[in-house]
Formats: sequence, structure tokens, C-alpha cells
Amino acid sequence: MDKRELRTHIRNRIATLSDEQRDLASRSIFEQVERLDEFITADVIALYAALPDEPQSMPSIAKWSRDKRIVLPRVEGDVMRFYDYAPEQMQSGAFGINEPQGLTPCPPEEIELMVVPGVAFTPCGKRMGRGKGFYDKYLSQSDFCARTVGVCFREQVVNDIPTDHHDRCVDKVIFND
Repeated sequence: MDKRELRTHIRNRIATLSDEQRDLASRSIFEQVERLDEFITADVIALYAALPDEPQSMPSIAKWSRDKRIVLPRVEGDVMRFYDYAPEQMQSGAFGINEPQGLTPCPPEEIELMVVPGVAFTPCGKRMGRGKGFYDKYLSQSDFCARTVGVCFREQVVNDIPTDHHDRCVDKVIFND
């Protein structure tokens, strides 16, 4: 399967999940993230504002932002930068995704843990995104050195993903049990 076919296949698998199944799975996924040593020791965590077909992150963002600095992505042209989460500053941005509207981006070297969404993952950390390369570019920056955790529904885990030289893996993959 090429990437286009795999994206369609995964989209069809996710479409079979009910809202309740997605909510339960999302809760399980983010509870697992909370138990990671990398999470416990991190002060600055990069997350994402979820699209409907991704593990829902907002409950965890709201909870974790009480004790940790949470940064979320904002797409600016062909570049993605992370800004501090402030509930009152979230607005619909690129691709209809809620984005923070802060003025100063978080430097990549300050991020200690990044929770990364994707369309598909392998158990060993290969990741396939939506095809624009925003995360691959961000993870490739020389001053980015955070641990990365891919999160997905069990239906998004596959044995292999076709990769290109610019594709970046994550350190760990977490999905619902």
C-alpha cells in the first residue's frame, strides 16, 4: 500500500468507531502518557489540539496545564511553531484546528516531551502524518531534542509504513488497550 492508500484505509477504520469508543480510547491513551517517566519529569510538554479523528487531547491539556507548561502548534505558512496554551486565546486556524494566539513561540530546545498525532504508526515508532510534513520538519530542527510519543487509536497501528528520507520516527507509540 502506498501512503495515499494507507491514509484512506486508516480513515475507514477510524470511521467505524463510535463517539463513546473514541472518548474511552482517548482517555486510556492519555492516562498512559501521564504514567510515563518522561511525562512526570517534564516541565514543558508540547501537545496538539485534536481533529475529530484523533485521540481527543483537550481534557488532558486542561488538566495538565495546571501543573505543567503546555505548548500547542500553530501553522504559519509552511512552518509550524509552538505557543503557550491559554484557553482564552485559542482560535480556529490552519485546517480548522484550534491554535494558540500567543506572540512569542516556545523555542524548540525548551520542549522536553512532545505528544505527536499521526494517521498511522508502527509499534517501533514509524509515523505517517497527513502529508504536509509539518511535524517531520519540526522534529528535524537541530535544536529540537525532546522525547517524542506518538498517540493513536489501536486501529491506526500497522505493521509497516512506506517512508521517505525526510520522515521522522517517534521514540514511543501509545494506543488504547
